[in-house]
Amino acid sequence: MRRILLFSFLLLLLPGSSHAAAKSVIAPLEISGWIPYWREATGTIDVIPHLQDFTAVMPFGYVVQNDGSLYDAFGFDATSSTSTASLLRVTTKAEKVKMIPTVMWSNGAAIDAILKSGPRRRALEVRIADLAKKQGFSGINIDFENKSAESRPYFSLFLKGLYARMGQKWVYCSIEPRTPPASAFDVIPKTLDYANDYTAINRYCDRVQIMAYDQGAVDLRLNAAADGQPYIPVADTAWVKKVMTYAAQTISKKKLVIGVATYGYEYDFTKLSQSGYRYDLNWALNPSYALTLAGELGITPARNSAGEMSFVYTPTTTPQVAGAAAAATPPLHIVWWSDAQAIADKIALARSLGVRGVAIFKLDGGEDPALWGVLPQGTKK
Repeated sequence: MRRILLFSFLLLLLPGSSHAAAKSVIAPLEISGWIPYWREATGTIDVIPHLQDFTAVMPFGYVVQNDGSLYDAFGFDATSSTSTASLLRVTTKAEKVKMIPTVMWSNGAAIDAILKSGPRRRALEVRIADLAKKQGFSGINIDFENKSAESRPYFSLFLKGLYARMGQKWVYCSIEPRTPPASAFDVIPKTLDYANDYTAINRYCDRVQIMAYDQGAVDLRLNAAADGQPYIPVADTAWVKKVMTYAAQTISKKKLVIGVATYGYEYDFTKLSQSGYRYDLNWALNPSYALTLAGELGITPARNSAGEMSFVYTPTTTPQVAGAAAAATPPLHIVWWSDAQAIADKIALARSLGVRGVAIFKLDGGEDPALWGVLPQGTKK
């Protein structure tokens, strides 16, 4: 936001400029994406030919350890000029794409312990800000997950301190989606305690990336609307619209970014005696796995009510279950994933809602290859 204000001020100094002219400047849709350290080489090789379509790349990055130190998972400290991290640095700089490494942390107890301690919290702020400056990154993306509601005020203080220390470098924040209460509860609780303070996040983050995926069964209204059909989305566009509209009540649309998924899941599922289904997760998957499996089974996947791809099949092996349960019908399997068309729908949604852009999780060589044909061209220009 600080950079946008500076640009607007400079624009007004140009000959013939006016407030009307400044208002007529429409920012292009921003496209960013995460490259995971566990698929660092294939992800980097996959992304480099398409960098012209990205505003920022956000490698995972750094992992906060339980003592508050940072582990360089992506290898940014490697001295070799031929390392993957070095290659990504050189190419993003040449293409004028922001390098915004992700600092990730998922140990809720450790997050709470360190952020509650003023000295340890401030030390972490300094550590991250100094890292961004020393390494010459464009900024940092903060992805602290599994926080408790008790951590909320301390996470806000951490963001405030980090934002001040980062100076002109960008602060991106990746946060969990928040389903509107009317869709998440049959009876809305009198008190709802969240782990993220949207007001503080709006104030201290230059970009707010809502991780609008892993929907599952969280939206009771959309579950009911499935009308008895299996429904276990990665991210139904209707749900994403609710999530982003709800977030936009507090967070500026100029900062909001829709996180979109490139993967899916396979579940066992069984019909319940009264209504609905029970889903038991087997594993996460990439589209290529799903399509290979469908081919082996002679099944044609179909686009489902969530706008994603899925198919159902009967496993060829029967689970070994003792007792009376052994006579029961073995569960079916459902394979459900986000393909390029599902991502294109989220990009269209971003435009219709007027939010800043989309962030793709994950870019590792396993995404639908058709993804590259649905990204807006030249988004960073």
